[in-house]
Amino acid sequence: MNILTDIVRNPVFLSAGGSWLVAQVSKIIYETIRYGFNSGRLTGGGGMPSSHSATVTGLTVGCLLSGSARSPEFAVSLFLAMVVIYDAMGVRYETGQQAKILNAMRRRDIEEGREPLFDKELDEKMGHTLAEVIVGILIGIGMALLMCLWAWPLIDGALAGM
Repeated sequence: MNILTDIVRNPVFLSAGGSWLVAQVSKIIYETIRYGFNSGRLTGGGGMPSSHSATVTGLTVGCLLSGSARSPEFAVSLFLAMVVIYDAMGVRYETGQQAKILNAMRRRDIEEGREPLFDKELDEKMGHTLAEVIVGILIGIGMALLMCLWAWPLIDGALAGM
């Protein structure tokens, strides 16, 4: 069996990858409707919903549904999810808040004719609010349920003869 077939037949991979894809596409659509299209949002962090939260939740729930709560994979993915989600709401969110303040200081320096401390604006959308994380978690749960309980059995059955 080749590696691509193995990946497509892996429900945990499909859960995490599908969660990331749905969250990222949703983020682009949401941000475009709300603020207008910005190409930086295609790869940038932060915003609604949290792709980080969706991905690690899809991974964790995928491990749970395809194994058990006693599996090492579930335990590892659960703690990874806790760290990633905490980081997205804590450190990365605070970094974005600090970037807002530094950008305001930079604009003030330019307006007052002083040399700014740095050449370009810093990215202010680094982390996530609680609402962005919750929506990401819901996407991860939904995609894991969809992939593990519905899509994966169909894909696995279709590829069984390969």
